Amino acid sequence: MATAKSSSEATAELRLQQAQTFKEEGNGFYKEGRFRDAVSRYHWALLQVKGLDPSVPSPLQEFGAERASVTPEQEQAFHSIQRDCYNNLAACLLQMQPVNYERVREYSLRVLEKQPENTKALYRAGVAFYHLRDFDKAHRYLVAAINLQPKDANVKRYLQLTESQLNSYHQKEKKLYMGMFG
Repeated sequence: MATAKSSSEATAELRLQQAQTFKEEGNGFYKEGRFRDAVSRYHWALLQVKGLDPSVPSPLQEFGAERASVTPEQEQAFHSIQRDCYNNLAACLLQMQPVNYERVREYSLRVLEKQPENTKALYRAGVAFYHLRDFDKAHRYLVAAINLQPKDANVKRYLQLTESQLNSYHQKEKKLYMGMFG
């Protein structure tokens, strides 16, 4: 039984190493401006670590398949790779035309589930919500980002745009109600 467990941990380690390699290749492609290639590598990295999350039941367990057992260190590496890949995917998608803001939102929120104070994910979520016209949520994420990075010009710019949209909305709402009751 000890051999099976160590073999399972070795399998997990191999998958984590491969995922790390794919992630690093994705980072290289991102730096070169090859965003589609970077997206592909980040997805490959995520596929490598799929099934290593002990908090997610494996559908194959119903058929008697064993889940790869992971050490606490491997679990930490898994979460780090997964978080980085989702964050990097959101960054890539913001660079590609047309921008898929729904995916940017989805990936950013996945990062924030595990790391609520990740400034880049807060900013990207704010940008996504802004473009999806959910200005209240955009404002919430951008305020959180500016509190962590008060000098970030991009965050400031999107926060100003969001506040402008919110003010415009509130002015229209005020006129509507004044017309109804005034």
